[in-house]
Amino acid sequence: MTREQKYKAFKALHDRTGTFIIPNPWNVGTAKILTALGFEALATTSSGYAFSIGREDSTANLTRDGILQNAKEIVEATHLPVSADLQDGFGSSPETCSETISLATAVGLAGGSVEDATGDPNSPIYDFQLAVERVEAAAETAQTHQFLLTARAENFLHNRPHLEDTIRRLQSFADAGADVLYAPGLPNLEAIREVCASVSKPVNVLMGLKGATFSVEELAAAGVKRISVGGAFARAALGGFVRAAREAKEKGTFTFANDAISHAEVSSYMTPPKH
Repeated sequence: MTREQKYKAFKALHDRTGTFIIPNPWNVGTAKILTALGFEALATTSSGYAFSIGREDSTANLTRDGILQNAKEIVEATHLPVSADLQDGFGSSPETCSETISLATAVGLAGGSVEDATGDPNSPIYDFQLAVERVEAAAETAQTHQFLLTARAENFLHNRPHLEDTIRRLQSFADAGADVLYAPGLPNLEAIREVCASVSKPVNVLMGLKGATFSVEELAAAGVKRISVGGAFARAALGGFVRAAREAKEKGTFTFANDAISHAEVSSYMTPPKH
């Protein structure tokens, strides 16, 4: 499929009735596995990618070139539409956000997200007006290139549990041209339901954080269109790795092998059927 066909397939997932899961691979191998398991679209994860190259997940530690190269490898590993975690657009200015969207389309991505988090712990969220202008610039370029733009309001990940401001931002991002809205870290189903009822565009919700976990059925009933897991699959995999390593180091035993996926099964995912 061409990138434009993948965009249309991706958009159709958001237009149809019901809720879908968009899982987050962090490299070629995990993209192939998730494709073989039957998911309909994939999304990159900046944290999963960061951990795989031995860095923390932050704008200071990751480059736009690195994020886009990781995304390109995932795009080329699957026939599915891929959306990318583009952090804050890799710059504060609306012009930089626009440029990032252009570069994202060039590596074959069908969509991507831009967040309103600054990466500055002293001022973690972009001022409202600038945040909207950044989405507006990204959306204008996205529409020109047939690219599904997700706009993220990051208050709840940065100790700013202000639902009213989060909804105001999401509403303004929708008005600015975003296709999908996303506020990671919402604390409960009531907040999720209120967000979904307050906006005119499809809503993505993050699962896989510690604490409240809701089923697809519960999230669908609340009005959610798309469910992602961010870095949770990567952390789950690393959790198994650390448990196995600790068992070997601290106990001198190797029972972790009983829970490990077989070599044959992993190998089967690396050569999926051609489409």
